[in-house]
Amino acid sequence: MKIEVDVAFAAENIVGESAVWDDRTHKLCWVDIVGKSIHRLCPSTGNHEKWRFQDLVTSIGLRDDGGAIVGLRKSIALWEFGGELRLVAEVEPEVPGNRLNEGVVAPDGAFWVGTMQDNIAADGTPIAMSAKTGRLYRYARGKLRPVSENRFGITNTLIWTDDGRLITADTEDNAIYSYSLDAHAMVLNDRQTILSGFERGLPDGSCVDTEGFIWNCRVAGGGCVVRFAPDGRIDRVVDLPCSWPTSCAFGGSQFETLFVTSARFTMSDDYLARNQHEGAVFALQPGAHGLPTSRFGR
Repeated sequence: MKIEVDVAFAAENIVGESAVWDDRTHKLCWVDIVGKSIHRLCPSTGNHEKWRFQDLVTSIGLRDDGGAIVGLRKSIALWEFGGELRLVAEVEPEVPGNRLNEGVVAPDGAFWVGTMQDNIAADGTPIAMSAKTGRLYRYARGKLRPVSENRFGITNTLIWTDDGRLITADTEDNAIYSYSLDAHAMVLNDRQTILSGFERGLPDGSCVDTEGFIWNCRVAGGGCVVRFAPDGRIDRVVDLPCSWPTSCAFGGSQFETLFVTSARFTMSDDYLARNQHEGAVFALQPGAHGLPTSRFGR
């Protein structure tokens, strides 16, 4: 069955990422990492807000009190929409060559972030990566702690399953992993590869639906989202009118709409003239429904 995909907003993001639906305001939030900005869109009215910052903004999550928690290049900050950033944690100050990437609020109200070797120069141009130096961290109650000894190339996807496992991806490996989470020690172990070598693109951001299936964006030429079960069984593939989809979130009054961000990083002007939807935010109704986003609690 072919699913119709609409352009929800022609954002022209360089690296749109970290889509999250605010069910209190009925607005979609996301970041443009290289564009150093946070966006918020009301799909029903078309009203769009944009806030610019001095450096990379790598992820965003919602807070219980109505504000946001934000991943930057090397730190985590609390932010009121339209206000000033308030830094609360520095991440890996001992590894100056790393930066933050994925950041998601977990069902327990903690903010999880992943790091990677910094691949973006100060002027926004790409830097070649040479090592797997990324790691996963958990920030809660004012404390930041690592949760895994595993090293990642590019950390992406953070999904918590009903049976207490964490699903995460390493984009460089073209692999999605499942970890057991020790709820007492907050340490990941028992890593299992559940999806590897899928031939369309590489794994980027994901979200989960009410049936427990994961929707994963296939970046770097994948041009689709793939729906798979927690055991890695692929259910369906939905084509998108872009080549670099990056993150996704269910929204709408019944969480019936899947919103997808995309990127145009490293694409030439000639290519973009022929492919104008790169960097846009898309909306589709895939027949599945999502869940309310988790919110960060101090």
